[in-house]
Amino acid sequence: MFEPIEAAQRKNDSAPGLSQYQKDKARMALKTALEDGRPPVASLRTDCLSYVEVLAQSVSVIAPSTVPAAILGLIYASAGNASWLSFLIGMLGLVLVSYNINQFARRSASAGSLYSYIVKGLGPTAGVLGGWALLFGYMLTGMSTLCGFSVIARELLAGFGFAPPVISLYAIGAGGAFLFAYRDAQLSARAMLVFECAALAAVLALGVIVWRNHAFAIDVSQVKLEGATPGGILTGVVLVVFGFSGFESSTALGEEARDPLRSIPRSVVQSVVVAGLVFIFMAYVVILGFKSMGASLATTEAPLSYLATELNWPRLGAFINIGILLSFFSCTLASVSSTARIVYSMARHGIMHEALGAAHDRNETPHIAAAFAALATFLVATLVYLLGASPFESQGRFGSLCSFGFLTAYFLISVAAPFYLRKIGELDRWSVAISILGAGFMVLPFLGVIGVAGSELFPPPHYPDNLLVWVFVAYMAAGALWLVTLRTRNPKKLPAVSQANGVGGRRPAQPAQQAEAPSTTTGAVEITHPSIVKEEIEL
Repeated sequence: MFEPIEAAQRKNDSAPGLSQYQKDKARMALKTALEDGRPPVASLRTDCLSYVEVLAQSVSVIAPSTVPAAILGLIYASAGNASWLSFLIGMLGLVLVSYNINQFARRSASAGSLYSYIVKGLGPTAGVLGGWALLFGYMLTGMSTLCGFSVIARELLAGFGFAPPVISLYAIGAGGAFLFAYRDAQLSARAMLVFECAALAAVLALGVIVWRNHAFAIDVSQVKLEGATPGGILTGVVLVVFGFSGFESSTALGEEARDPLRSIPRSVVQSVVVAGLVFIFMAYVVILGFKSMGASLATTEAPLSYLATELNWPRLGAFINIGILLSFFSCTLASVSSTARIVYSMARHGIMHEALGAAHDRNETPHIAAAFAALATFLVATLVYLLGASPFESQGRFGSLCSFGFLTAYFLISVAAPFYLRKIGELDRWSVAISILGAGFMVLPFLGVIGVAGSELFPPPHYPDNLLVWVFVAYMAAGALWLVTLRTRNPKKLPAVSQANGVGGRRPAQPAQQAEAPSTTTGAVEITHPSIVKEEIEL
């Protein structure tokens, strides 16, 4: 719905937190629209998310409190006493990928996340396919955590004699995520922040209790990597990378973040570092704790609850389960939000149906895209359940599938970075080296999930896990077919996507006082944040 020019101008003049410079630019943009006969369309709310709220988006998709509870045992089964080293190597490798992402994030911001960045570096075909892969990663992450939400909720409610239907819990989780995403971006960010902090507090409290129970001892066997092998450590790294998936999701908040050219790059790197430190600490203390328990970490399904019970902290175990429940919901919400913003950007660029590019007039959120993301998350999870898969099984399968999308996007962004820097005349040897290292590092988990015939280090997965890669291949083939159809119907479509993402020789934004004139959206005027030049969308 369009609002009258005069009403829009009064709204901008009275908007809190806008500088006079911003109001002047808004007034100029509205005047231009009036002269051209183009009504302004609703867009996402700008300048509404603080740095902490931006960071909460990335941390919530990682869901660091769930990794020690869900996959630490699998990592220990491979890496043993070197599990902490697998986490460290994974963290450092993804810092390299973060550096490549930030080559773009320091210079431009939008709701398109890595999709827009890859377009800038490798062109529209690779960019759209990269965005398509990233959508797969986010949507499957949301489905996995929705299943995890159901598993933990049923476990908690069973203690009170309740056994709610699985589908009803799916509906509650997906519906709740949509309501937050629909209502307000800042409300969503704050909810994710509170939920994830509560979960992390419970998990870290257990870690401190375990270590204190061992008089804060240094575990020599872990320090010396006793019994560990290089192959086991590398296999552990593969699983670690999956645990970090989604760390870049704050890049989808480019239109809504305050000072996005600084807050988003910081959040991308710091989400990896913060989560990595939590993982390393919890790996160390949980392995230490299990050594005196007479149980195997590799075969214990709920290691954190087991430790809490064995240490006579059963209530803490319950709090940990509640925290993990909140973390699963927070991750579902973050995944829906990230999916919605990429869909919103693609729709505004003409890649998806234009209705998905609508923004709510009052809430200034991508409400149609959010509804699409939440509904898809619910329907696919429900369909798989009706076909006979339990929520626990689905959680694992969806989690494995999502990794293909993220790995593809991370590889493409690492390759795209030097091409983008060359286009704007800022390429140097250091950036090329980081690009090669980042792309090379992403090959490792690819080999881990696909497997190499005859390899003991990366054996091919067994049935039915060996079919998962073909699900992703079929999904990407469908995306490629859709792209060919678009190109055939409208040969100008993909060049327009390049133009929409600022490709074509234009240099990135300079500081606020040098910001250029407001950019345009599809048949409308978009008010530009003074610290950036947003993408021109002229389709």
